[in-house]
Amino acid sequence: MIVSFLLGLVAGWGAGFAEDQTRGLFAKAFAVQPSSFQPVELRAMTLILCLLLAAILAWIISSPSAVALMVGAAVGVALPRLQERLKAARTPDYDS
Repeated sequence: MIVSFLLGLVAGWGAGFAEDQTRGLFAKAFAVQPSSFQPVELRAMTLILCLLLAAILAWIISSPSAVALMVGAAVGVALPRLQERLKAARTPDYDS
């Protein structure tokens, strides 16, 4: 179960970094311009692909747990925003 959580965490966190590769992959697959994808569409498709790869890895490792995978992905997607909030909380704002 913890392996599925960690795989989901990595998939959710890594989806933001894989968007450019996904844009190129889908542009070639559908024979369209890379700029024709909406940002929300691209983020969703990238997250789905990363979760699919994580689910396949979890299945190979023999620890498939869909709930742990999805909770890990939710934390992974929210992790960069949480890091920004923690960094902002540590940095004093003297302008206000």
